[in-house]
Amino acid sequence: MSARPGQSPPAHDGGLALDLPVLARRRMIRLMAGVSLVPLAGCTSESPEGTPESSSPGGCAEIPEETAGPFPGDGSNGVNVLRESGVVRSDITRSFGDSAGGTAEGVPLTVRLTVVDAASGCGAPKKGAAVYLWHCDREGAYSLYSEGVTEENYLRGVQEADDRGRVTFTSVFPGCYPGRWPHLHFEVYGSLADATAATSITNTSQLAFPKDVCDAVYATDGYGASVPNLAGLSLEDDGIFSDGHDRQLATMTGSAKDGYTAALTVPV
Repeated sequence: MSARPGQSPPAHDGGLALDLPVLARRRMIRLMAGVSLVPLAGCTSESPEGTPESSSPGGCAEIPEETAGPFPGDGSNGVNVLRESGVVRSDITRSFGDSAGGTAEGVPLTVRLTVVDAASGCGAPKKGAAVYLWHCDREGAYSLYSEGVTEENYLRGVQEADDRGRVTFTSVFPGCYPGRWPHLHFEVYGSLADATAATSITNTSQLAFPKDVCDAVYATDGYGASVPNLAGLSLEDDGIFSDGHDRQLATMTGSAKDGYTAALTVPV
């Protein structure tokens, strides 16, 4: 979607202000369990071809649990897009249903997540699992919540994992807003029925993008506000990814000119 002249800056995750309670619980649980805050070894990413990389014998670490942020759209904080007809889709660039019908613009992005069974050592795909993915637009606004796009529901969608445990979404690269590293949100459900009923979430996490890719994207038209926002951030200082991001950092292929593909293995 093009910039909205005169629009107030959109509300966002709120940085640490809204995420600190969740982060505190994560760290307390880890400390009580005697687990180091250093990321655990395991299957952490996908190869460019989309097959999970080899994992440690006998098991692998589950995807880190993260906050869904204040704009999940899953019924836990106001609106519930998951129960709307049309949310199960691969192309999430356009709004659907009775919404305003807008389209999010930006550098093309294909998101490919491979959901696997952590207990199997990342070797068994979770066929039939479902993933709900959402993220902000080029201006850093979240559909359904941010000023100017409350009637839109773009950049939100659900997919069912295929025989390889894979879900694929067609989207656009998100902008960078103050206080947060560029990221995507996602929830994993045991089945498509659970996802569309907005019940029984098994995992909630976030995907991070490498800095070189962010720099390349934000040098293109329409991402001007993201440049100064990114300049003051780092993965190591981000309120979500600072305690370890290796298992959430996407493997990227492509270019800012032709579009990127972001791949990540998601052990659950």
